Amino acid sequence: LDMRKHIRRLPRIFHVNWFRKDPQGKFLWPGFRENLRVLEWIVKRCQGRIPGHETPIGWTPDWEDFCVNGLEGFSEPQFDAAMEFKREDFLAEITSQNQFFLKLYHSMPKELLCQHELLMARMA
Repeated sequence: LDMRKHIRRLPRIFHVNWFRKDPQGKFLWPGFRENLRVLEWIVKRCQGRIPGHETPIGWTPDWEDFCVNGLEGFSEPQFDAAMEFKREDFLAEITSQNQFFLKLYHSMPKELLCQHELLMARMA
């Protein structure tokens, strides 16, 4: 957490969940060999070349800004399902962290607790 004091420009942080599944239990993302497409989007996003779609937890790609050339059998509706932000699922996840945060309350940096609270507020 002290990085902010020592670094003029903090690195951007991205989160990817390659393992989300549909209701039938099939992975939403087409597979490991396609991960470079996400990394390409991340680089373009960091360079300010593409906007993305804002959610309460950050930015996600838009279909038209994502390289799907040669990606057979992966449709726009499948892409939308893979990128979908489900507020109720995410809220359940961060709510489940509350007990863990309480156990660590006295030793946890207060900045982390503050960020957790801000995240909870964005979910409301």
